[in-house]
Amino acid sequence: MSDLFDREDFRALGVIIAGGQSRRFNLPPQVPPDQSQARIDKFLMPFGTSSLLGHIIDRAQKQVDRLVLNINGDAARLPAHIAALGLEIISDEIKDIGPLGGILTAMKLAKKNEFSHIITFSGDSPFFPDDYAARLMSAVGTTDAKIAICQSRDEAGEIHRHPTMGIYQADLQEGLAAYIHDGGRRVMAWIVGQPHKELVWDNISPDPFLNINRREDLAAAEKYL
Repeated sequence: MSDLFDREDFRALGVIIAGGQSRRFNLPPQVPPDQSQARIDKFLMPFGTSSLLGHIIDRAQKQVDRLVLNINGDAARLPAHIAALGLEIISDEIKDIGPLGGILTAMKLAKKNEFSHIITFSGDSPFFPDDYAARLMSAVGTTDAKIAICQSRDEAGEIHRHPTMGIYQADLQEGLAAYIHDGGRRVMAWIVGQPHKELVWDNISPDPFLNINRREDLAAAEKYL
């Protein structure tokens, strides 16, 4: 774990962002997302010997001192075995606005508990690297950046941004709240207005930030376990 955890002014709260509506997850191929009314929490789906969420927890807990789960909606709707995992569950204070709702909620919790930063783990990206948190903390702990997000480079050399996989200074919460209040919803559109860095992980099989959107994505990802 990074030596930055030893600094009194640098404490990072880990948060699994799992507040999406999962509209695409239960659709058959070729069906537009807006035609589905299904409500499925894909992070609860079986994955290997556990669940998608369980797999993410196992990887994330090794990289942060404290980890919480962010969802959109009432935590009471989750099955009992999720509560049994022992994670604190935080619901979006502003409902149905996408990942920014979870990021803002986590920032407020971080400030309340004297954490300087939050590190986000997307609830549908199970293969983030073992050096994920350490590289992010180094990026903001040794520079003027207040945010660092991840990129991956595919076999063709194309860069893909993953703004919900990153580290955010908790003091940014007021500016983020104002952006949301003004109607802002896009994570990257907000990030580019802040001092930030983008870290690249070169092509790995699988992509370290592979994103699971549909059931077939989940099935295909199991071959990498």
